[in-house]
Amino acid sequence: VKLVESGGGLVQPGGSVRLSCAASGLDIEYYSMGWFRQAPGKEREGITCINTRGHSTYYLDSVKGRFTISRVNAKNTVYLQMNSLKPEDTAVYYCNARSVGMNYWGKGTLVTVSS
Repeated sequence: VKLVESGGGLVQPGGSVRLSCAASGLDIEYYSMGWFRQAPGKEREGITCINTRGHSTYYLDSVKGRFTISRVNAKNTVYLQMNSLKPEDTAVYYCNARSVGMNYWGKGTLVTVSS
């Protein structure tokens, strides 16, 4: 099983970036998918998740209204659209796939928000 995040990089405050998480070795159709992040010196935190059919989502208050999670099960891919980025959004962003008794992580992609 592999989850591979991509799309990270350096972005200016107020800018946007879209992260992708491509899954292999599992069918994401049967998994709740989420994004976590870990900022320097801080613990990893869950910022958003989406249920198997994409009908239900959750967002951490600090990203609500700025970030959008989506999934395309046919492509086995999950996305995180991040708008109005702030310096405090700087972190390594991790993709997560979770089902009963199973929990998988990607290796992360770094997003740096700086001018």
